[in-house]
Amino acid sequence: MNKITSDVIASHGIKPEEYAKILEILGREPNHTELGIFSVMWSEHCSYKSSKKWLKTLPTTAPWVICGPGENAGVIDIGDGQAIIFKMESHNHPSFIEPYQGAATGVGGILRDVFTMGARPIANLNALRFGDPSHPKTRHLVAGVVAGIGGYGNCVGVPTVGGETNFHSSYNGNILVNAMTVGLADKDRIFYSAAAGIGNPVVYVGSKTGRDGIHGATMASAEFNQDSEEKRPTVQVGDPFTEKLLIEACLELMATDAIVAIQDMGAAGLTSSSFEMASKGGLGIEMDLDAVPMREEGMTAYEIMLSESQERMLLVLQPGKEAMAKAVFDKWELDFAIVGHLTDSGRMVLKRHGAVVADLPIDPLALASPEYDRPWVVPAKRPFVDAKDVEHHEPIEALKTLIACPDLASKRWIYEQYDHMVMGDTVQRPGGDAAVVRIHGTVKAVAITTDVTPRYCLADPYEGGRQAVAEAYRNLSAVGARPLAVTDNLNFGNPEKPEIMGQIVEAIRGMGQACRELDFPVVSGNVSLYNETAGTAILPTPAIGGVGLLDDVTKHMTVAFKGTDNAIVLLGETKGWLGASLYLREVCGREDGAPPPVALHRERRKGELVRQLIDGRLIEACHDISDGGLLVAVAEMAMASKDHIGAQLDAPSTLPLAAWCFGEDQGRYLLEVREAELAAVLEAALERDVGARVIGRTGGHVISVGGRGIRVDELSALNESWLPGYMGEEMSGH
Repeated sequence: MNKITSDVIASHGIKPEEYAKILEILGREPNHTELGIFSVMWSEHCSYKSSKKWLKTLPTTAPWVICGPGENAGVIDIGDGQAIIFKMESHNHPSFIEPYQGAATGVGGILRDVFTMGARPIANLNALRFGDPSHPKTRHLVAGVVAGIGGYGNCVGVPTVGGETNFHSSYNGNILVNAMTVGLADKDRIFYSAAAGIGNPVVYVGSKTGRDGIHGATMASAEFNQDSEEKRPTVQVGDPFTEKLLIEACLELMATDAIVAIQDMGAAGLTSSSFEMASKGGLGIEMDLDAVPMREEGMTAYEIMLSESQERMLLVLQPGKEAMAKAVFDKWELDFAIVGHLTDSGRMVLKRHGAVVADLPIDPLALASPEYDRPWVVPAKRPFVDAKDVEHHEPIEALKTLIACPDLASKRWIYEQYDHMVMGDTVQRPGGDAAVVRIHGTVKAVAITTDVTPRYCLADPYEGGRQAVAEAYRNLSAVGARPLAVTDNLNFGNPEKPEIMGQIVEAIRGMGQACRELDFPVVSGNVSLYNETAGTAILPTPAIGGVGLLDDVTKHMTVAFKGTDNAIVLLGETKGWLGASLYLREVCGREDGAPPPVALHRERRKGELVRQLIDGRLIEACHDISDGGLLVAVAEMAMASKDHIGAQLDAPSTLPLAAWCFGEDQGRYLLEVREAELAAVLEAALERDVGARVIGRTGGHVISVGGRGIRVDELSALNESWLPGYMGEEMSGH
């Protein structure tokens, strides 16, 4: 056996103290295959060793939560014997190295997390963060990632219905690709991953195993440097057509009583799937690697166990059901191989060419992975920015700048490459506050959103974490849905730096508080750390995926103005908060100031009021106010309207005009209300102790404020042209 040198140990991302623990667990030196297995199982990506302590503080239960964190995805009850299964996961590092395949396999992986639990996927979303548009790699990365998401999602036949895309220089060397899938299952047909039944067969299904993706999990747990381009072999290659077959084959077999447990082969492939299933069931596995379907010659045990080839699942079957199961997978032209059986040993014994190549205790690998209480410091608080001290720009000119800036510009160029109508149940397409997808054959619908404001999280991670949850709650409420639960994707830099660990701790603390106060538990999620390049970290980006329920899809609300001479009602208080705002960054060229605070008790009251008004059909349109403030929200409602309906606004004299127009005070909604319903709306707001005032009227084709105006079609042209223009420069360069 080759001696394991300190260089080999370090190249596997294992620290000296972790190697000492491995020696203690085994009572001997590991061989190369065993070291590889420890390395992926104890990687940050698979073990959450830096964040575990803090993730345990998040609220994860509610009467409607069927399954919280710990399984492949979270499960919530939506009544009528149905459940929604959902999760968000990152594929950041692979997408930077190989944007098309990285993004495509991110979509494939999250789909498998959901259908492995018995759900048919009904919607995909994605939250994307790219570098500065002027950076030489940004255009290439946008083109590749969008093509990868579209290529995979469209081929597999699941609609991509929403998400978000931002640009900031902190992502220049480390983009974020967070993918979310939502699936529908029968409540009494949910499948879990805990292995059971000594002697039961362990079965491999799906695609063959190749050498792609080896050490993908380890690569995802390290910072980037100048040599990252050389890591292309660690990026997996996806095949959406095989995935489609795999979905259908698994769901067909799930309709029988053949499956005891099922787990997808995601990060760390055959290693994590087999160890997790055995550990959850308190059992051992004996596996013959010669039986694993392979597409390359001469693969070693190390390569077979660590490959992250896509479209593969591991099943435990009821004894005697092997032939029936094989017939199903044969019909769908997928590989089916009995690769082992369950034992009572609590050990993973792997054989190759008749010899034992690894013999490891399961629980110490799966459960005793290192858990660090890393040193952390609370990030310094930024000073409050007084609106009186901010440069005052004429609001219409400032609006033109904002509406065409990369973060606010229309993302139609992106989402038109995605099939968002396949399956025929998409009710609200990308571009609104939240996607709305009908539960097939019913009047119910789910609303889905992804949200986070990274610039707030940098300014104050605690407030930023609270705001991300509140924003998701607001977006779901704005379409009329009752918010039920969230999944999260925590993207941060290197946790070994106390200031970065401080961002993680504070963001989780803020998220936890918001989830508790809004009764909006966390049921699944993913942590992606070491998002740094050459020592520079990304903005802290704890993305929140929110899911809510509409009992009656015919009542879903949109942002578009519907009529003329209707009242525009503002719910919530406006103090003109400009700290950490887009106005400050895009118009004044400053990135400073404390972010706007979130008042969670008021947030809940306002959300309940908005849902009550929508349910009572008392309003024509609703939009939450977020990036860019009130005037941007009005412009978005006008641009979304069929005839480009304008708005005349009456600004109060108590605030500087720019602060009223562009302040990002939280917990606010804009409503379009017909005259006949206005009294009832204001009365309902009064009853719930929510501030409400009429700030203008709809009509004409101009948005006017402070004595100046701009045509809605002119704004729309600015909003729609930035991204196609930006991408066109690359396209024409070929």
